[in-house]
Amino acid sequence: MKKMSLYEPAMCCETGLCGVSVNPELLRISTLMDTLRKKGFQIRRYNLSSAPKAFVQNTGVNTLLKNQGMTVLPITVLEEDIVLTGRYPTNDEIAAWLCLSEDINPQPVRSCNCKGGCC
Repeated sequence: MKKMSLYEPAMCCETGLCGVSVNPELLRISTLMDTLRKKGFQIRRYNLSSAPKAFVQNTGVNTLLKNQGMTVLPITVLEEDIVLTGRYPTNDEIAAWLCLSEDINPQPVRSCNCKGGCC
């Protein structure tokens, strides 16, 4: 299975789902990431305030932040490649990257035409 990581801006907690007003985009991402993890996918979220070491250790992420600043966040990494910056991926993008069926109810498909085969 493919690995996906999200490098996110500093938030009050790991998911950003605390406080009085919850951002619906963070709720969508959090729910989707939890669902994918339960299905066995290797999904990681790194919050700048709670996991700064992860930002330093990933040279691609570190370089982007140095060159472009905080506006580049969130950064989506698939395997070792940066595939998206500046916004959270859509469900359809995640489904395509992870070779999932289109309904994003994470059901790996048998053949997705990914280079080297699926996940």
